[in-house]
Amino acid sequence: MTDYREVLRLHNLGLNHSKIAASAGISRPTVIKILRCAESQGLRWQTTEELSDRELGERLYPKEEGKPSYKLPDYTWVHRELTKPGVTLQLLWFEYCEKCRENDEIPYQLTQFKKYYRDFAVQTKATMHIHRKPGELLEVDWAGQKAELIDSDTGGVIDAYVFVATLPYSGYSYVEAFFSQDQEAWITAHINAYCYLGGVTRILVPDNLKTGVNKNTRAEVVLNKSYQEMAEHYGTAVIPTRVRAPKDKATVENTVGIISTWILAALRNQRFFSLRELNEVIKEKLHIFNHKPFQRKDGSRAMLFAQERISLLALSDHAFELATWKVGTVAFNYHIALDEQHYSVPYEYIKRKVDVRLTRNVVEVFFEGARICSHARLHGKRGQYCTIEAHMPPNHQQYVQWNSERFRGWAAKIGQNVVTVVEAILTGYKVEQQGYRACMALLKLSEQYASERLEAACARALFYAPRPNYKAIQTILKSGQDKALDEPAPSKFGFTRGADYYGKGRS
Repeated sequence: MTDYREVLRLHNLGLNHSKIAASAGISRPTVIKILRCAESQGLRWQTTEELSDRELGERLYPKEEGKPSYKLPDYTWVHRELTKPGVTLQLLWFEYCEKCRENDEIPYQLTQFKKYYRDFAVQTKATMHIHRKPGELLEVDWAGQKAELIDSDTGGVIDAYVFVATLPYSGYSYVEAFFSQDQEAWITAHINAYCYLGGVTRILVPDNLKTGVNKNTRAEVVLNKSYQEMAEHYGTAVIPTRVRAPKDKATVENTVGIISTWILAALRNQRFFSLRELNEVIKEKLHIFNHKPFQRKDGSRAMLFAQERISLLALSDHAFELATWKVGTVAFNYHIALDEQHYSVPYEYIKRKVDVRLTRNVVEVFFEGARICSHARLHGKRGQYCTIEAHMPPNHQQYVQWNSERFRGWAAKIGQNVVTVVEAILTGYKVEQQGYRACMALLKLSEQYASERLEAACARALFYAPRPNYKAIQTILKSGQDKALDEPAPSKFGFTRGADYYGKGRS
């Protein structure tokens, strides 16, 4: 399904149709059609926050049309012509379009023309020089070579994975070691890289790791949700490399090799006992690497970066907070269980599957792309419940709204003995709310039995004990003891068995 919201977001960043198409995994004509529909409907990326994905799609009403038959260019001829001075792909595309018009054929758009040429170049091992713009791309990857740490307790070797980020225009790089290649390390590495560079590029080019890209085909690009959120936070667009196409990310692939030699190989004879110690030495080596003069041209990476830095986008006021996503099912008690803690969801979503976004302090619940509720995240003791009253069914809300004054008022309408029993129940707990359920059950007996009978049962129960419980009063009502005409005389010691009882069985 086309991500219309992402197309509008990338358009808001100022990306052209071609780059939006590459990032969203759709064709350029589709991008144009979506933007035209959005303009006709008065939709902007900022105005779509209150719309779910389904509502946004319904507002745009995109319609799939039959695909026309396009004329495939002769890419052998295209590649041969590109070797001639001054010839560009755009010039060859114009000539290709003219030939198609002369023969009443439909030409490909420039984006597809270039894409199919890149595919041809890969298949035939042909290469082409790509001119980079300052501040446009940041290429990221994990280095194949690992660093090593020494476990101070066992003396064993611990592997450390090295993250590399490179600006293709200047070659300026950032390097950092981590204990793993998981989602947290991947996102943290990007955040630290942006801080090191002091800005953000318009486009981010990762490899197809699962921590960044869930799916990358010709028809569709699906990013990991956390990675997508990070891109939105920093206002950059993610355009992953094609599968098994390392030349799409040639700069960082080359830099990884250089970094492996310049930094990691140079550290092979040093012993490190902590990740912090390793990264401090890597930082020193990285500074030397970025300021080292080029061999075949004047200047250094740092000198080129000084020119490129003014083209970077400004950093956000606060760093991105990593969030994890989970899928949960709303239980019959209108709660979802996450890490053995329970959070309420509006009861209308019982038995529905919802997406849950968790940060360190917040839990957000989404249904079909729309946020339906949020909670402060629970920590500490397991099995805690965070319940919002508005999420309850109306009959449950009514129960929650009861308090001690309402119980006392209800009891007063029945009789003084009932008031005494309710008071005894409420004051019999350390926390008054613990007695609410017993009070409710007691007063509900007036609906099953007459109020007069409940008053009489409470009176009889008070003869037996100063603090009778609900079960004792229920037993009196069931057995009909409240209907007895002769009330037992109160005893100083409560209920006392007579001498006849203890004389049973004597001869």
